[in-house]
Amino acid sequence: MPKPSDHPAPIAATKAHTVSHHGHTLHDPYAWLRDPGYPAVTDEDILGYLHAENAYYQAALAPHEKLTESLYEEIVGRIQQDDSSVPHKHGNYLYHWEFESGAQYKRWLRTDLDGKSSCLLLDEVALAEGLDYFRLGGFSVRDDHEILAWSSDTDGSERYTIRLKEIVSGRLLPDEITGTGGSVVWSMDGQSFFYSVLSEEHRPYKIMLHQLGQPASADTCVYEEKDPSFFAGVSRTSSDRFIVISAGDHVTNELRIIPADEVTAPPQLISARRTGHEYYLDDNGVRFLIRTNDMHRNFRIVAASFDAPEATHWRGLIPPSDHHYLKHHTCFQDFFTVEERAFGQEQIRIRHYAKPEHEAIEHYIEFPEPSFSAALGTNAEFDSAVVRVGYQSMVTPPSVMDYHLEGHRLELRKEQAIPSGYDKSAYVSERLIASSHDGTKVPISIVYKKGFARDGSQPLHLYGYGAYGIGMVPSFSASRLSLLDRGFAYAIAHIRGGDEMGYHWYQEGKLDKRTNTFHDFIACAEHLIAEGYSSAGKISISGGSAGGTLMGAMANMRPDLWSAVVAHVPFVDVLHTMLDASLPLTPIEWPEWGNPLTDKEVFEYILSYSPYENTREQHYPNLMVTCGLNDPRVTYWEPAKWVAKLRTHIQGEGLIIFKTNMGAGHGGKSGRFEKFREVAEEYSFILEAVGKA
Repeated sequence: MPKPSDHPAPIAATKAHTVSHHGHTLHDPYAWLRDPGYPAVTDEDILGYLHAENAYYQAALAPHEKLTESLYEEIVGRIQQDDSSVPHKHGNYLYHWEFESGAQYKRWLRTDLDGKSSCLLLDEVALAEGLDYFRLGGFSVRDDHEILAWSSDTDGSERYTIRLKEIVSGRLLPDEITGTGGSVVWSMDGQSFFYSVLSEEHRPYKIMLHQLGQPASADTCVYEEKDPSFFAGVSRTSSDRFIVISAGDHVTNELRIIPADEVTAPPQLISARRTGHEYYLDDNGVRFLIRTNDMHRNFRIVAASFDAPEATHWRGLIPPSDHHYLKHHTCFQDFFTVEERAFGQEQIRIRHYAKPEHEAIEHYIEFPEPSFSAALGTNAEFDSAVVRVGYQSMVTPPSVMDYHLEGHRLELRKEQAIPSGYDKSAYVSERLIASSHDGTKVPISIVYKKGFARDGSQPLHLYGYGAYGIGMVPSFSASRLSLLDRGFAYAIAHIRGGDEMGYHWYQEGKLDKRTNTFHDFIACAEHLIAEGYSSAGKISISGGSAGGTLMGAMANMRPDLWSAVVAHVPFVDVLHTMLDASLPLTPIEWPEWGNPLTDKEVFEYILSYSPYENTREQHYPNLMVTCGLNDPRVTYWEPAKWVAKLRTHIQGEGLIIFKTNMGAGHGGKSGRFEKFREVAEEYSFILEAVGKA
C-alpha cells in the first residue's frame, strides 16, 4: 500500500530500559510509553507520540476517503434506523428498547400488558448528550417495578456509576455509587441491593450491600476477595430466592449463597475453591441445580437440596459426556434448559422435572439450518412455557424466536431487517476442515457470494480469536456484506483456545500449548489456499484483544501469507504484562498464559512467541492497529510499543497505521453509528491492500 508521500511515519524515541528474570535480560527501549501515572496519561512526550500516530493514520487513509465514506453509507444503509427489540414479559409489563431514527443510543420503555399505556424508563440519548463516550452497564428493575437501577461508563474505563430513579414520576433518587463493576442485584423486599466494587487495580474484589436512601459510605461489605487473582461477582438465581456471590479466575471458582429475603445472613459456601474446579448454580424453587466439572472437563449437572447444598450431597441429573460440552443451564419452574456444544455445534436441551429423576423427559430444539448459532435470549419469567431464543447463521441475520414447549414449536418473532435489501439465497455458507501441524482437525466456517471463483484468484478475509475458551460461532454480519459483494470470501477459523469442540479444545490452546492456536490458524489459511478459495498475498486477517496476540504472531511467523493484518486492542506485549502483577488483569490471567515471574519454563515459552519480543527485521504485511487510551484490559502502551518497534524493523513497502481512541476503552467508540465508521476505515484499508479498492 502507498505510504503518505508528504507525511513521514512517526519514529518513537528509544530509551534504555532492561529487566532481568531467570537469567534472561529483556531490553525494552519503548517502556517509556507507559505513563507512570496511569490510569491518568498526562506525559506530554507520550501524548505527543500518540497524536503523531493518529495524524499519520488519518494521512494514510485520506486518499481513500471516498471509498471509506461509500463503505460507511453502505453499512449504515443496512441498519434499521427506527429499530426496536421484541418486547419481553416481566410481571404485568412488557419491556423493550428502541432506536429513534438517526439516534446513536437506545430508549428503554415498558407498556402495560394491554398496550394502553407506556412509560419511558431510560433515555440513553439524553444521558449521552455532550459526552464523547457513553456505555450503559447494569439495568435492573426492582421486583415491584417501581424503581429502576442502572449504571453507566462515560470514558471507557469500565468503572460504572450506579444511579436510581422512580419509574412513574421519573424522579432521580439521591443514591449514587461510583467505581463499581456495573451490575445491580436487588434484595427480595427491594429495600437494598448488592453490587461489586473495583479496586485501584481495577479488580472487582468486594460485594457491597446498599440500603436505599443511605449514603454509599454506609454500605456494608458482604464479601471481600483477598486473592488478587480472583474476581468477585454477584447475581440472583432464576427463582429469585437466592443471591449468589461468586469468586474465581478463568479455571477455578467458588460460590456462596444468601437468601434474597434475608440479606444480612452470612454467605453460605457451597464448595471451597479447588484448583481446576468450576461449578455454577441455579435453582428451580425446590432445589439447586449445579453444573460442575468435578468428574469430567465437559461438565455434568447435579441436584442438591436447599438444606444441604454441599458437594457431598450432590446427586447426578445429567451425566458427563466426551461429546456434549455443557456450557450453561437455566432453571424455569417446570423445566430447565442446557446450552451445550455437541461435535462443534451449538444445541439447546430442554429437560422437564419429574419424579423419580430417571423418568425425566428431555429433547433438543430443532433449528432450520445445519450450521448456526443459538442461545437463550431474555427470559424474565420463571413460570413460563415459552423460551426466548436468539438465532443466526452466516447467511441468516440475527433473529429472535420463541420456542413453545407445547408442540415443540419455534415462532419467529423478528429477523434483523436489512433496509437496503438482502437476499440470503445469493450467498453460500460452508463448514470446512483443515489439518493442523499435529494432525488435529480444525473447523472453518466460510461464507461467500454465489459465483465465487475457487481458482485462487479471489481475496479472502480470515478471522480468529482462540483464547479463554470463547468459541467463535458462525454468525451473521450485515457489515460483512460489503466485502462479500466485492468478491471476498469471509472465513472464521475455529482454532484451539476456544471451546468450539469442547472444553479440551480450550485446554489444547492455552498455557504451554498456546502455540497450537497459531499453527491452527496457519493451517486454516493453507487449507483455504489449497482448496482454491484464495492464494498467498490475497488474504487479510483480523483479531482483537487476545485475538491480537494471534495477529501479532501471524505477522511475525508467516508474513508471506497476508496482504493485511488488522489488530484491534491487541495483547502483544504478553511477557512484560504477565511479569507485572500490579496491572489490573495480570494475576487472574496466569491460569490462561502462565506465570513467568515464578516459572522459568513459562518465561521462556512466552518469550518464544510474544509478538513484541519476536518482532524482527523482515518484510511485514500492511498493518492496521487500534487501541483505547482508557482501556483497562489491554493497556494502550502495548500496541504503542509494538508499533514503535515495528517501524524500525519493517522491510519492504508494508504500511503500518496506528490509531488511539483518546476517549474510549477496550470496546472502541460508543454509539450505534460511530463504530461503523471504524469498520468502514478497516474495510477500506483491507480493500486497498488486496487491490480491490
